[in-house]
Amino acid sequence: MHQPSCRMNDAEYQLLARAAATCHMSVAGFLARAALDAARDLARTTADIAGEREMLQELFALRRHLGQFGNNLNQVAKALNSGADAPQAEAVLTAVQRIAKRVDAFTQHHLDNGTAG
Repeated sequence: MHQPSCRMNDAEYQLLARAAATCHMSVAGFLARAALDAARDLARTTADIAGEREMLQELFALRRHLGQFGNNLNQVAKALNSGADAPQAEAVLTAVQRIAKRVDAFTQHHLDNGTAG
């Protein structure tokens, strides 16, 4: 077994650690997988990699927002089911519609540009 190492500043490491956590991987596992994926496809350009990174960042942001809205929807449902008022219901539904449009626009953009897969 080989154990290569690399150096990075705090900001770079934190970015790497967040990405690994988002993927439910260890930092070492994420780093190894990313490096091996890049090594297996040397024909990919820096622009391809940057575009993929932007796409993944947007997907992670969308996932985070959907989770937040899911929590808000659960709170609204709980309030309504218990007979209480849910004055935030309209705002939550508007936010869900906004994120749904964002997901649609993101998906359509990547389908149109052939970068969805």
